[in-house]
Amino acid sequence: MLKLNRKIAQLKPSKSVTLMAKTKAMQQRDKSIINLTGGEPDFATPEKICEEAYLQMKSGFTHYTDGPGIPKLRQALAEKLRTENHAPYQEDQILVTPGAKYAVYLAVQAVLNPGDEAIWLAPGWVSYPSIIEASGGVPVAVHLKWEENYQITFDALEEAYSEKTRLLIINYPNNPTGKVLSPSDREAIAQFMRSHPDVLLLSDEIYEHIIYTGYEAVSMASVPDLFERTIIVNGFSKSFAMTGWRLGYLACSYEIFSVVMKLFQHTISCTSGFLQMAAVTALGCSEDTEKMRREYEKRRNLLYEGIRRLPGADMLKPEGAFYAWVKFDLGMNSEEVCNYLLEEGKIAGVPGIAYGEEEKVCVRFSYAASETELRRMLKNLEALLTKKKR
Repeated sequence: MLKLNRKIAQLKPSKSVTLMAKTKAMQQRDKSIINLTGGEPDFATPEKICEEAYLQMKSGFTHYTDGPGIPKLRQALAEKLRTENHAPYQEDQILVTPGAKYAVYLAVQAVLNPGDEAIWLAPGWVSYPSIIEASGGVPVAVHLKWEENYQITFDALEEAYSEKTRLLIINYPNNPTGKVLSPSDREAIAQFMRSHPDVLLLSDEIYEHIIYTGYEAVSMASVPDLFERTIIVNGFSKSFAMTGWRLGYLACSYEIFSVVMKLFQHTISCTSGFLQMAAVTALGCSEDTEKMRREYEKRRNLLYEGIRRLPGADMLKPEGAFYAWVKFDLGMNSEEVCNYLLEEGKIAGVPGIAYGEEEKVCVRFSYAASETELRRMLKNLEALLTKKKR
């Protein structure tokens, strides 16, 4: 019998990725299925970005590049972080990675030793606990509450702390709830970090440009006394509709960077040069990103107004990202609700338990889909819930 790595073999598969693949396969047989499982923009990558990648390939920029990233992109990212995020990272503190997910993995691997604990906020992205476990760490969930609007409190963070705590992971705008950091959230995190100077903060900011009217994205790296202890992870997938390009980055202190870079050199070596040049162009495509943001906001309003009037369902109003976090009262758990919606209503979503939501029965629906599909989803959902409540 093969003896494989037990730590990796025991990881749970990503439910969102698994469900997205399963639903796409089902759609090949049944075109009426409405697939709202994936976190992928339905917009094409802006034309200027694609043209730049093509020109760079034609010019021969298809070989190995400087390991941490080409200077032009790292310089542009440093400028972006200083001006937009008020986080004064230097060019040589930035690493360009094949996707933001890999940047999270590198950061967690670099800062945890076996048995160290990492706090993550639930509901939260499905891969955080698995990446922590793959790094030999112990994930500790802080379960935020629906009825408190998923507010972060110092007491909740403090309760999760132990002498083994080495890392706090946050993700705002949040997947799956769509929440952004409020001033009170930021103060709770800052108070916790100041109370525990040996703890590092990983801030996943991949949805930062998808922010709705009346809200703002504020990076904890902009807090002067927390800057050296904060690792920013970001990328091009969500805001620039570049999921398949697999380009992300992280920014951190020199001490952390030196460790991250060693692992990067022995696993990936570098990322594609022509893609990085296209990413430089992407940073100047604010008109395109704003056009997408406005469309997401219209879709958010459509779903929010439609779902809240249905019996047995409620929805948080997203402040950012492109997910509808919907609570159901149907006498089923979240996985049973998802199966029911798929089998009876042709609607595919991701169960809340995948994101660590244990108290409420919630389902995440991505509204990175056409208005036509979303209206069809609302029609099917209304028919199902009205029938169920009779």
